[in-house]
Amino acid sequence: MDLDFWWLLVIPLIFGLGWMAARFDLKHLLAEGAHLPRSYFRGLNFLLSEQHDKAIDAFIEIAKLDPETTELHFALGNLFRRRGETERAIRVHQNLLNRTDLPVVERDHALYELGQDFLKAGLFDRAEAAFELLVTGTYASEAQRSLLTIYGIQKDWRRAIAIAERLEALGVQPCRKQIAQFYCELAEEALQRKQIDEARSELERSLVADPANPRAIILRGEVEFGLGNLTSAIDEWTQIEKENAIYLPLVAEKLMRAHEKLGRAEQGSRLLIDYLERHASHDLLDIAYPHIAAQQGIEAAHTLARAQMQKAPNLAGMIRLLDAQLATATDVRRSEFELMRTLLVQRTKNLPRYICRDCGFRARLFYWQCPGCRGWETYAPCRTEPMSNS
Repeated sequence: MDLDFWWLLVIPLIFGLGWMAARFDLKHLLAEGAHLPRSYFRGLNFLLSEQHDKAIDAFIEIAKLDPETTELHFALGNLFRRRGETERAIRVHQNLLNRTDLPVVERDHALYELGQDFLKAGLFDRAEAAFELLVTGTYASEAQRSLLTIYGIQKDWRRAIAIAERLEALGVQPCRKQIAQFYCELAEEALQRKQIDEARSELERSLVADPANPRAIILRGEVEFGLGNLTSAIDEWTQIEKENAIYLPLVAEKLMRAHEKLGRAEQGSRLLIDYLERHASHDLLDIAYPHIAAQQGIEAAHTLARAQMQKAPNLAGMIRLLDAQLATATDVRRSEFELMRTLLVQRTKNLPRYICRDCGFRARLFYWQCPGCRGWETYAPCRTEPMSNS
């Protein structure tokens, strides 16, 4: 009983000590906050409410009162850059770099931010010079990534490959896909100069970096096709099904042209039918339909279009079904089918058909590199069909 009584006395004592500790911490916090200017809290409030103009004014006021506050200068510089005021951002970060008392870490930070300012302003030479100074330290890997961005924008693929291989070796980020695409870019440049052997070498390097790279396989087929090696071109393009069947629409028309040149158009149309049965795709149907109709007959094309529509209804398939109806329609029904087809074609003609999975950028054409976020292989080669323009 005595033990229980003492426990009853200890419990309120513990609560009392906790209350005193909390009061002490609160007083300590208030004492620290008393040294901060009111502009600091106003600036934070404006930032939280997305009022960047007023936040900048508040932080400028603090910077004038206490020029030694480096964090506020960094905050100001970033705000200026986000607003597109790159000249002011550059001045802020250059002023930081001019300070002789700046610690190494903060100097590297200022140099990195200055490089980002130059990059945002399109001053690539000056941005490159800033990032190249950051060989070691906290911001070295980020500087390398920024250099990779610069060389990509400038289409300096050799230097981009060197940076990407360095990042890969350091384990900072996987870059094999990017490296493969850089070699493909070099191969296309060589093809424009009619340097076939060089193009082949670049494509081999691309496939070493990424053995399943669809672009390199497609380009190798184009090289063989251009040289008249039609069978070799077909062999290259048929590899796409094994490596990544989603890219079949990119080679379907090429395969038919090669088969037609060899006098094997019917064999080519049968190949497309096989692809459609194994890999239902309205893009593939859209390409294959006229060839199948020409080689196998309108009934075979109609049957295939109907089967594809049952698997995955879409506007492109509907247009092909109307094509089949038009081919056999009487004069009375023909005008109705033509009207429906015209409306569907107008509806789909100007729609953005490809969407970047990283940034959502919409495009009517297929790109290996997104024009929006500059990511590689972020577009699936299959078109979307939004049912509204919103």
